[in-house]
Amino acid sequence: MASPPPVDTAPLSPIERQESLEKHLQTRPDVQDLKNRNILRDTNAAPAIQSAQLELERQQATDSLRKGLEKRPEKEELIERNILPDSTAAPAIQGQQKELQKHMRANSLEQKLLQRPKPEELMKEGILDEDPTSPVKE
Repeated sequence: MASPPPVDTAPLSPIERQESLEKHLQTRPDVQDLKNRNILRDTNAAPAIQSAQLELERQQATDSLRKGLEKRPEKEELIERNILPDSTAAPAIQGQQKELQKHMRANSLEQKLLQRPKPEELMKEGILDEDPTSPVKE
């Protein structure tokens, strides 16, 4: 394994130091970019109280979430209102389970339609009239 290159510990001259500082200042991101990247806070508060302001905002968000969770309806109510599925399957496969149930229902309906009696059979048994415009006998 190769050893890391040696660190240059030679002191910089004041001119080199000034040039290096100027070079870094020219490539420094602007204030708005730092705010967009959440490095600087976008606030008018004094720097001494910004941490207290941030802690207060977090506490307010926590309180708001806590109140929302307290008002949240129970699981059984959400199932009754068809918001949550009434399933014991894992959430990752509930969509597939619902799709399967839909196809099974369609297949069952198709089978029942294929097995229903023909209109001629119903006419023989007196359930249907031969005239399609007349009302059905009871």
